[in-house]
This record gives sequence, structure tokens and C-alpha cells, in this order.
Amino acid sequence: MSVFFPEEEVRSVYDFPFESLTARGIRGIVFDIDNTLVPPDAPVDARCRALIQRLKTAGFRMCLVSNNKAARILPFATAVNLPYVERALKPRRYGYRKAMARMGTAPAETIAIGDQLFTDIWGANRAGMHSLLVQPMESREEIQIRLKRLLERPVLALYRRKKGAEK
Repeated sequence: MSVFFPEEEVRSVYDFPFESLTARGIRGIVFDIDNTLVPPDAPVDARCRALIQRLKTAGFRMCLVSNNKAARILPFATAVNLPYVERALKPRRYGYRKAMARMGTAPAETIAIGDQLFTDIWGANRAGMHSLLVQPMESREEIQIRLKRLLERPVLALYRRKKGAEK
């Protein structure tokens, strides 16, 4: 499989059966924020708060990892009381390793969840973590992300063809 391919794909982070991760030995969850947990630049909402609380209650350790600056990520992290890594330089391993250190988890017991193949998924795969791709919540995005989405299309099409052939 390609380093750009996620292990799994779901429509939304809110549709994923997180409880199934425990049986797979996953204890840590790294979340991207924008277009993964909330729409771009949106604050924490009730649905996000409920998900984070549910996962805390289930015993998961979590960390927010974003290429954004502290001005974006700090208020979000404070609102849900989670550690974070700002300016993570995704897809580099740096942010993922820092997140795992903060959670006290190893790559084999950590999953990263995000909406972008060439940052979130590639970075998680490079760090040796499990990866879960979610569909973006909104199409309203910065120009550089819209351009990346164009490049993602053929890779996603190949991934989905291969996944379909495996079934």
C-alpha cells in the first residue's frame, strides 16, 4: 500500500466506532482539528465536546496536532482540556512524536485521525501510527488546501479501487 493511503476511511469522525479501538490495543488518539473535529476555523461545539468527553471516559489519551499557530489551537485545546502540538510541520514525524510523548503511547498503540492525505495520513504513516481518514466537513478551505485536494483525488481513487478489490 502507498504511504499516502489510510488504514481506514470513514465519512465523519462522529461516525467512527471508537470503542473498537480498545480491542486492537489502541490507547492514544491524535486528532487534527479543522475539517476533522469542526469546520475550518470554527470553535469547539457541543458535538465535539461530547465526543472528547466520551473518549476520556472510555480511557483514551488524546492530543490535538495541527500545523496552525497557537492563536488557533490553544483556545480549542483549552476548551476541551487536551494537550496539543502547534506548528506540527505535518507530514513530518515531529508533531506526531511529540504528541505520543505527551500521551505516553507508542506508535503501535496510537491512531491519527485527519481529513488530508498529504499531511495527516502521510505524517501518521511515516510515524508508524495507525491512520484514519475522514471526509472534510466543509468544502470552504484556503486556496493551498483546495489545490492539495486536487492532487488527492487520483490517490483517493486508487486507494478506493484497491480497497474495493480486497473485499
